[in-house]
Amino acid sequence: MMLRLLGSSLRYRTGNSLGRCVASVPQARSKSTLADIEASKVQLDLISNRKPRPDPATLSFGKVFTDHMLVIPWKASTGWGTPKIEPYGSFPIEPSASVFHYAACLFEGLKAYRHDNGQISLFRPDMNMKRMNISAQRVALPTFNGDELLELIKQLVRLDKDWIPNRPGYSLYIRPTLIASQPAIGIAPASEALMFVICSPAGPYYPDGFKPVALYGTTEYTRAAPGGIGSFKVGANYAPALVAQKEAAKHGYVQNLWLHGPEHYVTEVGTMNAFAVFRRPKGDIELATPALDGIILPGITRDSVLGIARDHVSGKAKLAGLPDDLVVSERPITMLEVKEAAKAGNLLEFFGTGTAAVISPVDKIGYLGDDIAIPTGPDGMGPISRPIWQQLTGIHNGAIPHPWSVIISE
Repeated sequence: MMLRLLGSSLRYRTGNSLGRCVASVPQARSKSTLADIEASKVQLDLISNRKPRPDPATLSFGKVFTDHMLVIPWKASTGWGTPKIEPYGSFPIEPSASVFHYAACLFEGLKAYRHDNGQISLFRPDMNMKRMNISAQRVALPTFNGDELLELIKQLVRLDKDWIPNRPGYSLYIRPTLIASQPAIGIAPASEALMFVICSPAGPYYPDGFKPVALYGTTEYTRAAPGGIGSFKVGANYAPALVAQKEAAKHGYVQNLWLHGPEHYVTEVGTMNAFAVFRRPKGDIELATPALDGIILPGITRDSVLGIARDHVSGKAKLAGLPDDLVVSERPITMLEVKEAAKAGNLLEFFGTGTAAVISPVDKIGYLGDDIAIPTGPDGMGPISRPIWQQLTGIHNGAIPHPWSVIISE
């Protein structure tokens, strides 16, 4: 890790892709006498009366859950216990559990997609397993064999695959979660933990076409700091963000744009990674996103956007609609640069990326009392994000064969 001074803000430089960030972190725990997760030991307790499937047109994200869930206990003295797939429902946990008092928890988010031929796939689930282990290490929760957990997730999806609506743009959102469950008040590494995975059918993020969002540049709150937890998917990152989102809404904006330091570096768009597209002085086009510097979450969609763009630039996989002279950068971006580029007509687009929306275009940023207008196309998207979004969604739904699409066999 290298410290770098950017203006007067001290920021951490830890690498510039999720792949590089996790390369040195194994999915499985180091050799130990403690038991690790073993998918072959799963016990099934299947529901006898399946719940009615909701009308896809009425789906609201994260409000309806499938018939089953996966639960795996852990103890410091013995390691991981027997995995169980059982009916979705509440489970007993004591009021003194550490998760309630010290936010000792983390989670992931990924999706299962139904292809036209009926096959079900996951998108780059190995990246979620790696990132989950990294988050667990950061908050002193147990790590695990990611391949084994992934096998259990596949089995859960197989059981509840009929919850994936057979309509374009629909999917099954999968939420693996790990919490400290020991019944004791006192700040200490977890002695007991609980892994669980729940699933929820999800509709398209933009059911009526893309609607660019207006952002409020947040300068009065800070999402993360160097050496903190901003680059980890832990629960403590999210509740403090709600007040900033409410502030943005109060000013008439849809979401907030997190800025960092006196230079107002662009970091994240709400809970998404941020991208900007600039026309450079020589006329070529730059797709830029903040580098993974220790305060930014290494998003899997972020990494995928960069990978698709770089494959195009290198000639490995040319993408129709992207310019041949595209430049892909991971670097600091200040709001001053964004504002001046917009004023000069050189800011071509701005968008966020994440699992839920994939790509979310932005048409306005409120910053220090002024609105920065950002161009969008007639469909709401920009010239660079549009072909990348088409490529990503094509991989999701199976129209474009790709190694990132992991088929769940019957």
